[in-house]
Parts: sequence; C-alpha cells; structure tokens
Amino acid sequence: MAVSLVILLHGVGSRGADMTPLADYLVPCLPDAAFEAPDGPDPFDQGGPGRQWFSISGVTEANRAGRIAAARPAFDAAVSALIERHGLSGHAERVALLGFSQGGIMALDAIASGSWRFGAVISFSGRLATLAPLAPSPRTKVLLLHGAADPVIPPTEAQSAHKRLSAAGADISLSLLPGLGHSISREGLDLAAARMAG
Repeated sequence: MAVSLVILLHGVGSRGADMTPLADYLVPCLPDAAFEAPDGPDPFDQGGPGRQWFSISGVTEANRAGRIAAARPAFDAAVSALIERHGLSGHAERVALLGFSQGGIMALDAIASGSWRFGAVISFSGRLATLAPLAPSPRTKVLLLHGAADPVIPPTEAQSAHKRLSAAGADISLSLLPGLGHSISREGLDLAAARMAG
C-alpha cells in the first residue's frame, strides 16, 4: 500500500506517458509517494495517437462546462481505479492530482464540484470552467501555476480561478511564472512539490 499517491493528468492530445518525466523529477521530493499517469478515456478527436478528457472541437465558453460535467463519470472511474490499486480507497486526503492544461481543468473541476476531497491539487496552465455553486473542501491544498506568457490559456484564467475558489473557501495559492508559455517549468515543479509535501 502506498503512503500517498500522485496522479498526473495530461493535456488534450497528449498521453499519460508524456507526464512520466514529471514523476522522475518529483520522486526525490516525495519519496513516499507512488505515481500514476493515466491516459484520458477518449481518443483525441482531431487525429493522432493522443487522448482527451473531453472534446475541444467546437468548444465555447457556453458549452465548455457541460462538456466537463459529461466527462466526470469517466474521470472519476479512472481516478477511483488508481486509488483502489494503491490501497487508498477512503483516503483521498492522501492523494494529490497534478494536471496540465486540460488535465488541470479536470483536476480543478474534481474539487470545485465537491466530488473529491484530495490532499492537494496542482493545476498547471489550466482554467476553472465549473459552474457555481462551487464546493471545494477547505482541507485540499490547491496551487495554480500559470505562465505569464501563456498564449493558449491566458493567465487571467488562473486569476479568475483563484478568485472564485478563494471565495468558495478553498485553501488556494497562485503563482504566475514570468516569461513562461503554455508549459511546465522546473520552477513550477519545485513549487508544486513544496505544496504537496507541506
């Protein structure tokens, strides 16, 4: 049985295997943690071998929340299976999610919707698209990391997520990383490790 579990969630069109270098980086900081990097449940519908948590084809501000809500059952099933595999069923407080882009969107939705009470949630370059009312557990440590030069998902999305989740009672912090685009940096990983270990 693992002492704790970190689940790495990839972006749209990517795969879990693309996140495994992050586990290699984080292991020395979190030596008692097991790591998992699942594939999204659906093939990327714009071609290639990648996967997706939900389709972004024709996505708009008006329909994004509905797509995320529709993706929850498959997401919850994947996360539940990993938690059970590591003997942590009933111990979500010993589980952390670290998601990039669409993976970050799903991670934030999981806590904002009140579906899960994880120990920590880290969102790189994500956004909070979950509709009100928000119901995050105040015991979940949340960290938003976003490149200040992100051309894909604007850093204002992280600021909005911080404002909304703070108002809903979340234990949340935000770091905008100067000069960083739509990516994950070593600085960001160091901040993420400290948040999960603290």
